[in-house]
Amino acid sequence: MRAISTIIIPAHNEAGYIGDCLRALLAQTPEASPMQVLVAANACSDDTVALCQAMVEEFTARGDELRVLDLPQPGNPAALNRAEPGREPAALIYLDADVPCETDMMAQLRAALASEAPLYATGKLTIAPAQSAITRAYGRLWQELPFFKGGAVGAGLFAVNAAGRARWDTFPDIISDDSFARLNFTPAERIEVPVRFHWPMIEGFAGLVKVRRRQDAGVTEVATLYPQLTKNDHTGKLGLMGALRLALCHPWAFMVYLSVHLAVRTKRPSAEWVRGR
Repeated sequence: MRAISTIIIPAHNEAGYIGDCLRALLAQTPEASPMQVLVAANACSDDTVALCQAMVEEFTARGDELRVLDLPQPGNPAALNRAEPGREPAALIYLDADVPCETDMMAQLRAALASEAPLYATGKLTIAPAQSAITRAYGRLWQELPFFKGGAVGAGLFAVNAAGRARWDTFPDIISDDSFARLNFTPAERIEVPVRFHWPMIEGFAGLVKVRRRQDAGVTEVATLYPQLTKNDHTGKLGLMGALRLALCHPWAFMVYLSVHLAVRTKRPSAEWVRGR
């Protein structure tokens, strides 16, 4: 029997999204099983918990397991730490509650991590269709940046094997747990499988500014608290010529992106949790 893969989904008031995320897991190919799906519902005041509990039997019928943890404490890091299993799974997969994956994702992550060497894996990030022209333009430009072009972005979905998870103890209480995890691995230790996952961006200019401000604060926090990890950040710089090229090729998208970038720097980041979309 294949070793189990554990998928941890932190969820705070995700009733409008988590159903699609879980149905995408139910649609995974048989090679993904056995899966243990742990929803770490933290400080939810909506129907997130009830919606997840209603799908437990569907996972059981497939030969997998869905467990729902109803946690009173808010926050992603605390939810991840509470949900992590005591045993070492074949793959430990961290998935945002608003991210649906295509059908071969879990099997390919499992295969990519089948090594005794420490490894990190993710899929091919695809921005979900946006409703607003502002968000569509911002997303178009964002996909041209060196960070995205470098691959293995891991925003919304990342996975590690047992040796990789041994790189750190518990998740620290920081903003950007995904950046922290990613930078625990060198670029040579990061794998991007070709299967897509669909990552939503927040709608509208004000939302983009708020989320981008929070994201920037998270990256700065990781660099400040864990400077030893910055050696693994090999993201290339856009530079003046790169910026000019993007401005010429995507003038409207570049204007939107630049406007958000400038607005982010006019106000200090909020300490409150900010939804990514």
